[in-house]
Amino acid sequence: MTTTRRTLLAGSAAVATGALLAAPEAQAHSRPSPKPKPTVVLVHGAFADASGWNDVAARLLRAGYPVIAPANPLRGVADDSAYLASVLATLGGPLVLVAHSYGGMVTTNAAAGNAAVQALVYVAAFVPDEGDTLLGLQTQFPGSELNDAALDFRPYATGVDGYIKKDAFRPVFAGDLPRATADLMWATQRPADTRTLGEPSGTPAWATIPSWYLVARNDRVIPAAAQRFMAKRAGAHVREVKASHVAMISEPAATAALIERAAS
Repeated sequence: MTTTRRTLLAGSAAVATGALLAAPEAQAHSRPSPKPKPTVVLVHGAFADASGWNDVAARLLRAGYPVIAPANPLRGVADDSAYLASVLATLGGPLVLVAHSYGGMVTTNAAAGNAAVQALVYVAAFVPDEGDTLLGLQTQFPGSELNDAALDFRPYATGVDGYIKKDAFRPVFAGDLPRATADLMWATQRPADTRTLGEPSGTPAWATIPSWYLVARNDRVIPAAAQRFMAKRAGAHVREVKASHVAMISEPAATAALIERAAS
């Protein structure tokens, strides 16, 4: 073989080898970056706090979702919604809002007009339309056992707070949880200002944002019939579980699965 021919072959081999080595790198650069997962914002309702989301949050964190569970002030629909809206304004990227009970009233108002919110998830929650009140939605269908007889009222400087009585807490609020767990929840419950019951809701975010709903069939706070009515009116994707009002605690896997579905 001549020197010239050997040189040409060596050069061709070098070019081919370089092309093969460069191919994976080029392919890697051509692949689109994975879409970032949305931040999941978990909003609790009255007579509860953010710890009610612990098992759900743990599942979402393991699945790679950023999660935040801010404290809901429970001082009134307008005030609580404005507070949550201010929290949302500090969060970057797409958001999925998840609400339990009265938290649904708050998220429905706080998310209105926020382009970052890509989905709303309601877990045994109120889904108000404009002008609706908590009391109106709760009593529209028979079956709620959260009434004046189940509550203690404690005045404070500018209003009156409502607490669920100890003997009513487990059967009304958390009937499928162990008694020791329900007793602890009763002892640490956060009350809501009673003015929230009659405060009308504003323009609903669900009119422009897709929604999902987890119906708790054994709910004694918001009757299942009321939940189905609100979910249907909002055009929500619905799943049902055999659970008490605190479905996110007794059915965390089903709750987290619905949130992931909404997030995807």
